[in-house]
Amino acid sequence: MSNVLLEISDLRKRYGTLEVLKGIDCTMHKGDVISIIGSSGSGKTTMLRCINMLEEFQGGQIRLAGEEIGYEQNGAKRVRKGEKEIARQRAMTGMAFQQFNLFPHLTALQNVMLGLIKVKKMSRDEAGIIGEKWLDRVGLATRGGHYPGQLSGGQQQRVAIARAIAMAPQLMLFDEVTSALDPELVGEVLQVIKGLAADGMSMLLVTHEMRFAYEVSSRVIFMNQGVICEEGDPKEMFVRPKTERLAEFLKTSSFN
Repeated sequence: MSNVLLEISDLRKRYGTLEVLKGIDCTMHKGDVISIIGSSGSGKTTMLRCINMLEEFQGGQIRLAGEEIGYEQNGAKRVRKGEKEIARQRAMTGMAFQQFNLFPHLTALQNVMLGLIKVKKMSRDEAGIIGEKWLDRVGLATRGGHYPGQLSGGQQQRVAIARAIAMAPQLMLFDEVTSALDPELVGEVLQVIKGLAADGMSMLLVTHEMRFAYEVSSRVIFMNQGVICEEGDPKEMFVRPKTERLAEFLKTSSFN
């Protein structure tokens, strides 16, 4: 049985005449932790959003767990799949965003339970058990009854991560999950992600935390202007970058 989880080939995305992704190729295996780094506007977040069809893409192919995501060939034509099928495929991935996107009128536990009840059709009791387990896993066992407004930014982000993982996705996508946090709260969120990596969870992370990418990643992808400029082992890339562009980027980043 193949160990390949995600295959991206010649991925192309345009906004009008602006080509944001210019032929991305990437293969990811189960249990990989891949960090995507690069300057703002290099296409990192767009690539993540294409994987779970929050963005449509105009060319190329994304396969997750052997399934073609979002589109199918109908003769020579490329046709978008139906919304029900896309929703099913979207549930194969979990995504944590820069903003926490929690429902303010629901407690932390209710936020985590909601998808389990609405999407997975679980009973409240079953959803509650899973929700409590994941809140405990992210260090918030005593905060289940608190509303988002009663939690710090770091705690809210950890609830958002618990909510995504509770749905048992095959792949977790993290989009700059620490960028909206005060510096002193960043560490607690990164610690949770490190723990998930140690558990063998498959993860694709867009991050500007270079030291973290160096320590946690099995592989790093460096993107620049819509293409992958360099990829490989972080210990190699961060110490001996092969391209001048990556060397420049690391000089101006937080990695030292």
